[in-house]
Amino acid sequence: MVFPKPMRAVALASVFLFMYLMFQIFHKPPPIKEPRVVYPDMKTDPNLEETHEPAGKLWRADDYAADNPNAPRINATILSLVRNEEVDGMIQSMQDLERTWNHKFNYPWTFFNDVPFTEEFKKRTRAETKAECRYELIPQEHWAVPSWINDDLFQESAKMLEEQDIQYGNLVSYHQMCRWNSGLFYHHPALKNTRYYWRVEPKVHFFCDVDYDVFRYMQDHNKTYGFTINLYDAPQSIPTLWPETLKFIEAHPEYVKDDTISARAWLEDKERRPENNEKANGYSTCHFWSNFEIADMEFWRSRAYEDYFNHLDRAGGFFYERWGDAPVHSIALGLFEDASKIHWFRDIGYQHIPYFNCPNSPKCKGCRKGLFTDGEDFLYKEDCRPNWFKYVGMG
Repeated sequence: MVFPKPMRAVALASVFLFMYLMFQIFHKPPPIKEPRVVYPDMKTDPNLEETHEPAGKLWRADDYAADNPNAPRINATILSLVRNEEVDGMIQSMQDLERTWNHKFNYPWTFFNDVPFTEEFKKRTRAETKAECRYELIPQEHWAVPSWINDDLFQESAKMLEEQDIQYGNLVSYHQMCRWNSGLFYHHPALKNTRYYWRVEPKVHFFCDVDYDVFRYMQDHNKTYGFTINLYDAPQSIPTLWPETLKFIEAHPEYVKDDTISARAWLEDKERRPENNEKANGYSTCHFWSNFEIADMEFWRSRAYEDYFNHLDRAGGFFYERWGDAPVHSIALGLFEDASKIHWFRDIGYQHIPYFNCPNSPKCKGCRKGLFTDGEDFLYKEDCRPNWFKYVGMG
């Protein structure tokens, strides 16, 4: 018996539908990829443990209304270096931080750009917060390539960085940004009377409700610097940074903290990633990922840091190599500051692609506890937190 074509089509479709339903019922989905740790002396990620707020006195969100002139806010700001064309990414970051923290405390936002901000940028960012928004132009003398940089040598160096797959190494604007973030931003007139800042970049995420004033925490507990993510850098981008640093501290031993209270061992470790230490000529390349940093600008304004930055600036590595503000800030903190004044904000959930800080807390949403990266497995080797915990601790 031969069935008409329409009936055969219906029967075939019914068979396929039955098979699909059976597959959905009995198929076991692949297990969720659990966070993994590659270092034997760090048996589990500390973020898998229950995460609490920092110990000690904390300022809660009482009387912090944006229009309250007597609010207990201190001289601090949220700070962002951002282009007009990055407004969508900036809005995303603002929405996350306002939702999780700043709608309670209303600290001002200060935006910096090397060209004037557009009215669209101003209108859209103001709409995301009740706090004051400030729009600042970077002085030309802070952004321009210094007169002592040889352009021919820079172009040749940029080609070499590109050949070594060093990201952004051929972009002069990236080198300018790294230099500005390293040693010039805190000299801007708009920050003259500001002491603390929370750096926020476009396209980052914040996952956890933070119910205390982080700036007050820094002040009350005598903290200089706060971080969430701690990574290795590409040693090919900074081969002479550590040798130049050694030259500087040999000339200025008075600036260097005693090894018993500093994080120098974290900077010089060669047990993990020995190839990094070798290629960076004695530097582990461990650094705080500075796209998130909460810091006291009095440290950057100190004579020790100013002299250090000026030494590096004259050496030319911000342009002839790709010295970033992350390793420069981290080396200075590791040598010139008491390590107890550097704080891991383990309770602040954060992501800058492809890395996370994901606490185990009911205050967090959208961030799987203990997750370091949602990228490929090889990215786990870039985690330098085990070194920090080994030499400094989890404070």
